[in-house]
Amino acid sequence: MPKEATAPTQQLVAVKEIRDGVVYLKRGGVRRVLMVSGINFELKSEEEQNLILGSFRNFLNTLDFSVQFFIHSRKVNVAPYLASLRARMEEEPNELLKIQIGEYAEFIRAFVEENAIIAKTFFVIVPYEPAISEKTRGGIMSLFKKAIPVETLRGESVQEMLSQLERRANQVIDGLSQTGLRVTPLENDALVELFYNLYNPEFTEKKKGAEQR
Repeated sequence: MPKEATAPTQQLVAVKEIRDGVVYLKRGGVRRVLMVSGINFELKSEEEQNLILGSFRNFLNTLDFSVQFFIHSRKVNVAPYLASLRARMEEEPNELLKIQIGEYAEFIRAFVEENAIIAKTFFVIVPYEPAISEKTRGGIMSLFKKAIPVETLRGESVQEMLSQLERRANQVIDGLSQTGLRVTPLENDALVELFYNLYNPEFTEKKKGAEQR
């Protein structure tokens, strides 16, 4: 029997392209991805915790659009660190220190082998969808149709959409900064790396394992 045709992998990816730090979706709409630093909330005093919670609550209340909070967890690759320890051990003239460095490196290697160290990165996704005019809407049934692709909009509409997206991103950056968090908008290279790791987690882990060997 003939094999069923399978859809190309690219069709499963929602991203159409990444340009000028903006993620363009296939179904229409654009996204800005902001990387946010974390804080150790448990180490803060009760007064500091209340201030942080109050600032974050005020930030959410000022938003007139939705945002997505996303946490990306990845295993930490300690191979470069172990390599630097081995190099340091080779250069150390003191035999006692050389033994201690070797024992410490072996401890780190064995610990990570049994207990994966997970690094968490925090992101806020800021969205904007292209507006649909009443003329284009065509009745309530069109609510179930796909969003308007970006390339079908007029040039000035695209610029307006990007301007609104940037306004939203700046509002989120200002609001989170007031809570004591550092916010960094991701540019093209960082976005490509992020999505590559999200869509290829197994390949990324295999690559890390090869580097460690």
